Parts: sequence; C-alpha cells; structure tokens
Amino acid sequence: MRRADRLFQIIQLLRRQQRKPVTADAIADELETSKRTIYRDIATLMAQRVPIRGEAGIGYVLDSGFDLPPLMLTTDEVEAAVLGAQWVKAQGDRVLARAADDLIAKLAATVPEGMRDLVLEPVVATPPRWDEAPEPVDMTQLRLWCRKGFKLDLDYGDAEGRRTRRTIWPFLIGYRDALRMVFAWCELRQDFRSFRIDRIADATFREERYPYRPAALQSRWRKTL
Repeated sequence: MRRADRLFQIIQLLRRQQRKPVTADAIADELETSKRTIYRDIATLMAQRVPIRGEAGIGYVLDSGFDLPPLMLTTDEVEAAVLGAQWVKAQGDRVLARAADDLIAKLAATVPEGMRDLVLEPVVATPPRWDEAPEPVDMTQLRLWCRKGFKLDLDYGDAEGRRTRRTIWPFLIGYRDALRMVFAWCELRQDFRSFRIDRIADATFREERYPYRPAALQSRWRKTL
C-alpha cells in the first residue's frame, strides 16, 4: 500500500470509530503494517494539522468536524459504490432503480479519470433485475412515511390468505433478494412486526404522527433482535 493511501486509510479508520480511541496495534493489524510505521504515520498526520488526539499506548481519536473532500475515494470504495448501485437497480423499487442509474452516471463523471473504468467497465456485478409484479404500495411515499413517522393503515394477507386490517407505525423498509418488507409497530398486535409488501392488498397513508421518532422506534426494535 502506498504511504499516501495508508495515511488516508488511517483517517478513515479513526473517523469510522468516532470518539472511541483506536490503538496503534489495531490500526497496524487492519492495514497489515507495523506498529512503528503507524506511529510515524500518525506523527505525519498531526504535523499536517489533522486533528488527531491521543498518544502511544492509549489510542488515537479524530476530532469531530474534520472531513476530507467527499470524492477522495479508494478503488475498493468505488467498486463498493458501483456494486451497491447495481444491486439497488436490480432489487429496488422503480424510483430507487432510476436513482441508482443516476448515481452511477454521477460517479463516473466525478471520479478521477484513472478510476473511470471502475464505474463504466466494472469487474463486480449483481444479477439483472428480476421480473416484478406491479407494486401494491407507493414505495416512494412509504419511504417518506418512514422518515416522517406517520401511521399507515393496511389491508394485509398472511401466508394462508387470511386478511386483517392493521394500523402500523413504519420505520424501516427491508430488501431481501426479490422480497421487500416494511418493519413497524403494529397497533393490533401491540408488538413489532414485519409485513411483506407483496401481501399488502391496500394501504391508506395517514398524515398522523405516531408518538415516537422513527429512529427511536427503530432502536427499540433492534434491541429485540
């Protein structure tokens, strides 16, 4: 790894850990180099006024507010972005699929010329878009309702075809292969539930907030997993 790339990766690693100190040993292990090299690199970054705090034997922290130009991407990061966009194009709803196409075009237009082939002629790929039935729910509005924390009324069928009316508090949409799900608090069951999008017969978007922030509700749900 070139030294310039290693310095960039040290900043990325510290930024990823936020305020948790990271030891030179941990950095050296991830970057597959020696601890002495990391000490020299940290000293170089500090001399270049990168706001790193800490010392040998304790760990290092990158002060909040520091950032790098957003398009200083590594080869792996470009390929990760392209692969992710390909997956969304194949598996996401139609609006997200168009957005994924736009993202790839913007990425190709903004990365350095030497990296453009990574976007236009990628060596990573996902399967093509699967044949999908018409969407029973406006997925763009469903994403908006998840962000706003609004309630949703569903006419929902289970695996046996039994239908129930549900009022749910949606907070997350999950994508699993060709299956889409909305995760929510269900007023009927008084518990967290997941609902397959393809089993929703009808949906009414209510402009009524539920009593929690979506992020807080999602955090509660994750603790039950």
